[in-house]
Amino acid sequence: MGQRTAGAPGRGSRGRAGPPVTLAGVDVAVQPPEGPTVLDAPAHRPGEQAEVELTVLLPCLDEAETIGTCVAKAVRTLARLGVAGEVLVADNGSTDGSQRIATELGARVVAVEERGYGAALRGGIRAARGRYVIMADADDSYDLEGLGPFLEQLRAGHELVMGNRFAGGIEPGAMPRLHKLGNPVLSYVGRRFFGIPCRDFHCGLRGFDRQAIERLGLRTSGMEFASEMVVRAALHGLRIAEVPTTLRRDGRSRPPHLRTWRDGWRHLRFLLLWSPRWLFLYPGLVLVVAGLLAGAALTVSPRSIGSVTFDVQSLLAAALAVIVGTQCLVFGAIARSLRHAQGLLPVTPGLTWLERRVTLERGVLLGAVLALLGLAGWVVALARWGRADFGDLDARRQLRLVIPSATGVVVGLQLLFGSFLLTLARVTGRDA
Repeated sequence: MGQRTAGAPGRGSRGRAGPPVTLAGVDVAVQPPEGPTVLDAPAHRPGEQAEVELTVLLPCLDEAETIGTCVAKAVRTLARLGVAGEVLVADNGSTDGSQRIATELGARVVAVEERGYGAALRGGIRAARGRYVIMADADDSYDLEGLGPFLEQLRAGHELVMGNRFAGGIEPGAMPRLHKLGNPVLSYVGRRFFGIPCRDFHCGLRGFDRQAIERLGLRTSGMEFASEMVVRAALHGLRIAEVPTTLRRDGRSRPPHLRTWRDGWRHLRFLLLWSPRWLFLYPGLVLVVAGLLAGAALTVSPRSIGSVTFDVQSLLAAALAVIVGTQCLVFGAIARSLRHAQGLLPVTPGLTWLERRVTLERGVLLGAVLALLGLAGWVVALARWGRADFGDLDARRQLRLVIPSATGVVVGLQLLFGSFLLTLARVTGRDA
């Protein structure tokens, strides 16, 4: 592959090379802007060193075919916008000379030993010098010459600015068909779970206030880092905006690092783990309410709808729904309290109410009462059997007492022991 110098025109650029701009200590020739400067840089007195306002961050793993193009475009864009900035490459162990190409074209390269897309970005964010960071993949698929709208929104006070490829346009062949379906679905799940006003959760081109993102303490190391950033930004009340951007076919001759099913599952898994309401609480409520309503109707006598009769078999299914639903509610309360105690979820009125109302003593009391009522039902059933000299009984009539009684015992024990576990999770989380 022929190596292009920083001053050489890249794909889609025209004109002669302009005067050099100093970037990360290297003089790099850049193309003059074809139109007026979009954004004005802050003024500095002669001899005063300009503070780095913007870092263009490129995570890299064996991107020798495209890293030079990306760095050159980022350099030209910083010069055209008049921004005091740097291009930073977070290298994740490249063995194809990507580091040398990036350095020769004016980028600063930092090595990140921990493998993974998210790990590379976390290392790059720690090493960034800019007040703002705009990150993009190093495969030449994102519009690194269209960073102006991102910087405008950051300067306007937004702390996270997401790109939207579906609004800006996707070049034919740039995104696999399965991704065109999966990305909107996962984005909808994210909007529904967290109320985030973004329609492209997984766009790799996004900008953010570096200090605001660092305060979130992002942890994931894989592709789900993209979801973690936007989800935790929303949970902690960061101001989020979205701007259109374009996506075109990448410039690589090899397959991408992204693995559709594996990484799609990791994104969905993250969304579920960070939303105990949707993973546990809402399903649990539906199961408990449906089970109680059905159980109340069937405990007295069979019910018929048309030619279909619901009897003790349906009562048993209703009891199972109540038991599973109760377990989901207990898991949800524990998950929310543990995440909150560890500082991973912000304080909300609902969580404050939950911790104030759901105490160990109340949980133990409620669980003990339900379990004792269930045991009392068993005693009544045993007494009936005794009155029949422990002979044959009407099975359906007996099950209408035994099934609710067994449900009471099981649910009571779930609440009793769940209350202890919930309290332990709160104490452990605070001590962590």
